Amino acid sequence: MNTNTLMKENEEDWTLVIKPSSGLFDLQLKEVWRYRDLLQMFVRRDFVAVYKQTILGPIWFFLQPLFTTITFTIVFGKIAGISTDGIPPLLFYMAGIVGWNYFSECLTATSNTFTLNANIFGKVYFPRLIMPLSIVVSNLLKFGVQFMLFLLLLAFFMFSGSKVQPTWAIALVPYLVLLMAALGLGFGMLISAMTTKYRDLKFLITFGVQLAMYASPVIYPLSTLPEKYKLLILANPMSSIIELFRYAFLGEGTFSWLYLGYSTFFALAILSLGIITFNKVEKSFMDTV
Repeated sequence: MNTNTLMKENEEDWTLVIKPSSGLFDLQLKEVWRYRDLLQMFVRRDFVAVYKQTILGPIWFFLQPLFTTITFTIVFGKIAGISTDGIPPLLFYMAGIVGWNYFSECLTATSNTFTLNANIFGKVYFPRLIMPLSIVVSNLLKFGVQFMLFLLLLAFFMFSGSKVQPTWAIALVPYLVLLMAALGLGFGMLISAMTTKYRDLKFLITFGVQLAMYASPVIYPLSTLPEKYKLLILANPMSSIIELFRYAFLGEGTFSWLYLGYSTFFALAILSLGIITFNKVEKSFMDTV
């Protein structure tokens, strides 16, 4: 048997091929698919480990948005007297909180990808995109649990005679969830790449996300804002998503294909920028972390 034949047989047995560095837009989707079992393991870890040693366990998935909704109802609805466009305050705030929580938790968790997983990245090879994707998927499961709570609350108010009328826009809800995931993933990867050199950014994330929430129609309807402030609030791509989410289930809210198109364009732009920065930094971040 000659040398060429032996080389060909050995090539067929290889499980890992070392290739030249990939482009900035290369998502390595084939590699991600090969490591899908690892993705599932990370999703399970993120979903289970957080509440593994707690007394109430997964019940916190329900309690967190419920307590926040009650607090908003008392503070902003009763004390501040902010209008909810005739929607029961509990439903109004819950609709905004459920969507905002998914986006904000994807962003904050993904933004720590490099700094929190430096030890793993430095020892084991796997597509680095697996880590932020696992965060988005595990938070999607959490979103699903909180979304079920919202639907139960919606059903209660509908059967109790409240003037709440779901609309055809419910068909767009999966697309809205996809946009929220893209925004959280894009911003998170971008910030994660930046924190490898500028560590103090991580201290601004939580504060910045809280400020961004008040720049979104989570605690107030867009219809109550003066015209000079509407465009400023709509510059936040989450604003039209939250308004459309309310319009879909509650029948009240500002819906515009133009606003939705803007949020789509912004999500694609920030996701592309996040991918470029993430792919660029992952090749050398171990030197700076």
